[in-house]
Amino acid sequence: MYLLLSDARNLRQHLKPIQLLLIRAQYFLLMDHSIYSPSLIHRHLLQRLRYKHLQMLVVLDSCCNLNRAADIMHMSQPAASRMLQEIEDMFGCLLFERMPRGMRATALGERLIGFAGRSLNNLAHCMEELALQQQGGYGYLSLGTIMGAAPDLVMNAIARLKRDRPRLCIRVMGDTSDQLLRMLEQGRIDLAIARRSAEMADASFSFEALGNEKLRIVVRAGHALLQQQHIEWTGLLTDWPWILQATSSPARMALDQYLLQASLPLPANIIECNSVYSMLQLIQRTDSIMLLSETALQDYLQMGMIHTLPIFIDTPMAPFGILTRKHEPLTDEQRIFIAYLHDHAGD
Repeated sequence: MYLLLSDARNLRQHLKPIQLLLIRAQYFLLMDHSIYSPSLIHRHLLQRLRYKHLQMLVVLDSCCNLNRAADIMHMSQPAASRMLQEIEDMFGCLLFERMPRGMRATALGERLIGFAGRSLNNLAHCMEELALQQQGGYGYLSLGTIMGAAPDLVMNAIARLKRDRPRLCIRVMGDTSDQLLRMLEQGRIDLAIARRSAEMADASFSFEALGNEKLRIVVRAGHALLQQQHIEWTGLLTDWPWILQATSSPARMALDQYLLQASLPLPANIIECNSVYSMLQLIQRTDSIMLLSETALQDYLQMGMIHTLPIFIDTPMAPFGILTRKHEPLTDEQRIFIAYLHDHAGD
């Protein structure tokens, strides 16, 4: 065993990374049974691993090119190459495949890159909280939300939380469910109000359902369709332009499923847009038909800027709810905010 370890560098090309790591652990166990190998490896990493190493992994993963990564980190290419080799030596495995044109993370590399991203984001959050406390602030909450739930449920809960804790710093990010899940996984947000799809069925996240949304088909005020007594789907789909979200959005999938089940064609003329704000601006400037959740349309409907058409889509969408990271304790701010969400959802 000792001979194998002493010649580990030469054997690396013949051994799989996990085999090499196991050999090292077994060696230390044989030398001293009082030492538990994970603790030894952990202490070894604490002595050598630096935040700059984690930054290198994240930067290299984003640009997939060592030269560009070196430029971003303000170091020479040889220095960046040595740093990557040092990181791989620390963990005893290959983290990036060297390709003819760039680099690509291995499966083990992706796992470590995820940890690196979360660690860097946690550090940034810690720095923000310290800066707030130095300025007399109190606490920090970062959340992401889909636009369908934001105008009503989420904003009411935020307003209530801010009344109760006026010095609490709150950051709100709006995006699609898949993007919010990625932010939550990376540690960029503390919790997400989003939909859980089959792809989100991951043991890393907890989900608490809050409700669902009703879809509405609308046009601008003064639209010719508002004067018609009888409106048929076929005419809407072939004679008028539509403003729709991307094909991967729940509202778009609900529309496509409804039309498929009714043996109706898809809209022939589409403006595709993922920004709810841009969609609401476009609908007022065109003769288009638009499909969105009722909560996202609420204020514009109340002001009379848009009107609903008397046709409905009865295809249910997946419920939206609260997504948090499992095995990570909630802060007081997070617990209170989640309680307020449930209170408003029950109103």
